Amino acid sequence: MGDSFGRYRGTESRIPQWLRRRPKRSAGAAALEAGAAGREALLLAVAEAGMPVSPAAHPVGYRCSCERIGCPTPARHPVSFAWQTQSTTDRAQIERWARNDPQANFITATGMVHDVLDVPLEAGSRALERLLEQGIEVGPVAESGGDRMLFFTATRGTPEDEDEWWPCELDCHPETMDEHPGLRWHCRGSYVLVPPARLPGDLTVRWVRGPEYPLPDPLTLLETLTDACARYAGETGELDPHAVAWPLGR
Repeated sequence: MGDSFGRYRGTESRIPQWLRRRPKRSAGAAALEAGAAGREALLLAVAEAGMPVSPAAHPVGYRCSCERIGCPTPARHPVSFAWQTQSTTDRAQIERWARNDPQANFITATGMVHDVLDVPLEAGSRALERLLEQGIEVGPVAESGGDRMLFFTATRGTPEDEDEWWPCELDCHPETMDEHPGLRWHCRGSYVLVPPARLPGDLTVRWVRGPEYPLPDPLTLLETLTDACARYAGETGELDPHAVAWPLGR
């Protein structure tokens, strides 16, 4: 009787300790949490640099989450037609968006605080190396989709100073594309994906130089970038001088 009671008391004393144990998380769950925290931190770093963001579509296999048949820019476009007014640097709003849709990509609206010079990856890599060798201040730089490089710069103007900005469509006209082969200038009325972003086919958008770097004047980069694009066009013959850059709308 005494031995049975002692065993019972021993078991009873262990029950509260057992109940207090937290179930172990799987390695996969821990990785997902770490990934979500890292994604959120990167998005908040963009906002802290003053660049407004808003949610974008994401890949579902090789399709776009918007479910539009034949979506022309799968996983590259905003989810809302009001993306220009919706874009924000508000920390709480960005956290809500990121947590409500853990799969969403994000875009940043250009032409308000910053512009983006968008060039072929090979040309951009050469230009970046040359700019750094020359000691020229280069701001944030991202690699997009394995074939483009994005140079983030200060904007050339604001809606209050309308003589100093121009819509990105003007830089996509054939006569200007001949002058700047392969270069797309995203300014007012445009946007680009910000890292971290996923594209169909396991492609990504990632930082080469993060948003902690100050935004330079685009004119300090333009000559080197256009020269690199011209050299790339001459070497490959792959660039269509009449190509229209995305995005011109949703």
